[in-house]
Amino acid sequence: MKRITSVALLLTIVSMTAMAGGLLHNTNQHIAFMRMMARGASHEIDAVYTNPAGLAFMDHDGWTLSLNIQSATQSRDALTTFALFPEADHTRLYKGKASAPVIPSLYGAYKKNRWTFSGFFGFTGGGGKCNFDSGLPVFDASIMAGFYAQTAALKMAMAENPLVAPVLADPRVAGLLPLTADKYDINSSMRGRQYIYGLQLGATYKILDWMSAYVGGRMNYFDGNYSGFVKVMPKPEMAATVQQIAMSYPALAPTLSGLMNQNGEMANIELDCNQTGWGVTPIIGLDLVWKGFTLAAKYEFKTNLNIENDTKKATAEPAAFEAALDDYKHGVNTPSDLPAVFYAALGYEFIPKKLRATVEYHYYDDKHAEMAHDKQKHLRHGTHEVLAGVEWDINKTFTVSAGAQNTDYGLSDAYQTHTSFSCDSYSIGFGGAVNLSEKVKLNVGYFWTTYKDYDRSETDYFGTTLPGKDTYSRTNKVFGAGIDFKF
Repeated sequence: MKRITSVALLLTIVSMTAMAGGLLHNTNQHIAFMRMMARGASHEIDAVYTNPAGLAFMDHDGWTLSLNIQSATQSRDALTTFALFPEADHTRLYKGKASAPVIPSLYGAYKKNRWTFSGFFGFTGGGGKCNFDSGLPVFDASIMAGFYAQTAALKMAMAENPLVAPVLADPRVAGLLPLTADKYDINSSMRGRQYIYGLQLGATYKILDWMSAYVGGRMNYFDGNYSGFVKVMPKPEMAATVQQIAMSYPALAPTLSGLMNQNGEMANIELDCNQTGWGVTPIIGLDLVWKGFTLAAKYEFKTNLNIENDTKKATAEPAAFEAALDDYKHGVNTPSDLPAVFYAALGYEFIPKKLRATVEYHYYDDKHAEMAHDKQKHLRHGTHEVLAGVEWDINKTFTVSAGAQNTDYGLSDAYQTHTSFSCDSYSIGFGGAVNLSEKVKLNVGYFWTTYKDYDRSETDYFGTTLPGKDTYSRTNKVFGAGIDFKF
């Protein structure tokens, strides 16, 4: 099993965000973002998250509240080619499905003269659940390569031993060694859940009639669960052949018995691990307004976040697999920092109170946010996002808007894994708002993300010594509705 244990069999299914934003952030917290994308110059209630300094320029003194509900679906597929896959073209499609059917967010702001106090609650990271019901390529390839290498070595050792070499002439032995993937079945399923709950509080002050500033913070609570299993069972004909060879050649019985345990399993790995952790994000912001222009900026400092395991089950048989579970043993802490983020936006009202547009830039300093096994060092650069959006008030009742976002993660082959891969993308959003009254606004929005497939290949595929290739692909669709209240 040496070849199998040389591969890091990462059993966690990291539910990467099914929403917009960087590698670890969800930025579409309000429906207004979904329908316009670029909201960094907003002076409405969604500015609590997107432009908190801009709350000083809200058009309503008193309370403003907002409740938003979104529903997201995403697929994460890997098309893998590996030499030991028994298919004719040695290629398999592994399908992963992520879902977050209900994603709520709640906003509140109280404005009085030059002061505005605000709060926000939502899922600021994670994105829901992800299921790989047919397992992952890294497991199948590692197991196949492991059994093949182990039994090929056994066959070579037998050939070099003059006392045992004649046994190889037996068709049953020659047909069994080395073990190929058509002789056994791999049954695996991986599931993951990951949410980061964010509670933000802060204060905005209008320093001058054209300038305001914000100071606040967000408490982030991480809650995740990773569970799954990998079981390898010999096909009935293989099990029968092993038994026949052991009876015919008693000297080989101890060696052959090592291929299966007393339950007839060749391998059995099980994991059920909960993870929790928390960290605080300090936030500052600035907003400038002049002759129809709005220039806004926000900076979120890096959040030191460690997640701790509460492991219900982490078992592996044979023992050679146990090292692969070290990261998920009970009580182990893993770094999962949220990176510092800089947001800047420029908005302009082409027609006052009628037609406005915004362009925006986000930078996520991912390379300085510590990840498990220093994974961040493999990124080529931090995440860059460019956004643009336009909004038109048709009349006093109806508003329509649309926008786009482009995301560049700075990915590399060394960063990507089957359990956690990303793809550069662009998103398109559109929707509208209806003023049901002077105090109540209904927002609806929809956006989808188009991802660029990521091709990854290596001559030593995840430590198997054999070549392999992956094509990672993703899809993402989000629909939402929300309501804003003023009183």
